Amino acid sequence: MTKIAFVGMGSIGKRHFRNLCALMEQEKRNFSVDLYRSGMGADLEPSLAASVHREFLLSNDSHVGEAYDVVFITNPTSAHYETVRRFTGAAKAMFIEKPVFHNPDVDLEALRLRTDGIYYVACPLRYHPVIDYIRTRIPCGQAYAVRAICSSYLPDWRPGTDYRTCYSAHRSMGGGVDIDLIHEWDYLTCLFGPARSGFVIQGKISNLEIDSNDLAVYIARTEHTAIELHLDYFGRKPIRQLQIFFPEDTVDCDILTGDICWRVSGEHVHLDSARDSYQTAELRHFFEIVDGKRSNDSDIPGALQVLRYARGEFDQ
Repeated sequence: MTKIAFVGMGSIGKRHFRNLCALMEQEKRNFSVDLYRSGMGADLEPSLAASVHREFLLSNDSHVGEAYDVVFITNPTSAHYETVRRFTGAAKAMFIEKPVFHNPDVDLEALRLRTDGIYYVACPLRYHPVIDYIRTRIPCGQAYAVRAICSSYLPDWRPGTDYRTCYSAHRSMGGGVDIDLIHEWDYLTCLFGPARSGFVIQGKISNLEIDSNDLAVYIARTEHTAIELHLDYFGRKPIRQLQIFFPEDTVDCDILTGDICWRVSGEHVHLDSARDSYQTAELRHFFEIVDGKRSNDSDIPGALQVLRYARGEFDQ
């Protein structure tokens, strides 16, 4: 029996929960799930509620007396550090939703992480078919430059929810396009290596009723490749693309449509994907780490370095 806990059950927590249940059933694993909540969330839909073994109210002074094989940290980013600290002694492994923390300058020693523990930070876009194809089939080390963009309209992100009340809208809760869309920095680092230098322009420039950054534009340099990255909350039609510039060709990659096109050779690849498919692929990868079948390739120190890039902190 695999004992699992979820801390937080917002939209991303529910998605991970649904995908987890499907994966456990597919792999015929016996499991139980306890849920820790602040008490402020909406009721779970019946299909999810039926899969909850026990539910606990997580107050500031509550004691975690259970022991778990896996704990999913899916509450607001601003609460991640304290949540990891409180559950470290109760968890053999943790799946921490991105970003790992909302400040990279944290005291890791104070967390008292287990030397034999597994602390994995979510990076689902690595498992998107387009990114996976680029990583395994395209020689990224030969690229002169890459240009990436993720543009979307924050009020459309969570249908039925007032965007002004969600964590994305508030810097104090860990929101802001620079942090929310940290996926881009994660996959760029995965594909092209760590940044050695860079610059950023970021701030709140639109008429959205938020106090977090709605724009972040970066120029950076890895050992071999120049990077341009544009992130915003105000693009009215979603765009998630990257262009890779090679000596002999330019490759256009569209993450939303699944299309990869070579401008010179005319080659075209179309890859089908649904959001749950690549997030489920990440869960499968995570449990292979838990089962000792592979090493942890998205740990807390690596996630903190990506967070520094997202905040515009580069070694000049």
